[in-house]
Amino acid sequence: MEMAAAYILLMVLVMQYPLLESRIKKIQRRADRIEHKLDLILDHLGIEVAGPDLRRVTALLREGKKFEAIKVYRQLTDADLKEAKEAVERIDATQR
Repeated sequence: MEMAAAYILLMVLVMQYPLLESRIKKIQRRADRIEHKLDLILDHLGIEVAGPDLRRVTALLREGKKFEAIKVYRQLTDADLKEAKEAVERIDATQR
């Protein structure tokens, strides 16, 4: 009985996935449009937004602590693991 209920629940969740994915994509497109408009407004007003201070990341790279540098980069930028790894590797390459 419990197994059947779990199976039904799983099937309902699987059937809902395309709807959720569609809604997430719609929200992402809307967020991208809002970000673009905000960039245009900042540009028009001549306001420059400073990026995160990555001095700690570069210091960790100089010490050979690449994994910790990736962790700190993720904390500073809210980047996912892949994006943070690629960014830290770019920073590391420019330091050499």
